[in-house]
Amino acid sequence: MPIITNLDVMLAKRKMTSKELAERIGITMANLSVLKSGKAKAVRFTTLEAICRELNCQPGDLFEFQAGEFDAESE
Repeated sequence: MPIITNLDVMLAKRKMTSKELAERIGITMANLSVLKSGKAKAVRFTTLEAICRELNCQPGDLFEFQAGEFDAESE
C-alpha cells in the first residue's frame, strides 16, 4: 500500500504510549494497532482529529504517500 503511517514516530516524539493515546482518544488498542500497522482501510476524520489534537501534529505528520509501493492486493 502506498500510504505509510508514521504514528509510531509521532508517539515516540511525544513520549506517549499507544495505550495512553488510545485511552485519550477513546478507541481500542486493537483499532489503534490496525492504524499503526498500516492495515487500516480507512480512518474517520473524528479519529484523525483526536489523534492530531493529542499528539499536537498535522495529518501530514502521521501519513505519507510513496508512489510505486503497490502490493499485489491493490491491483
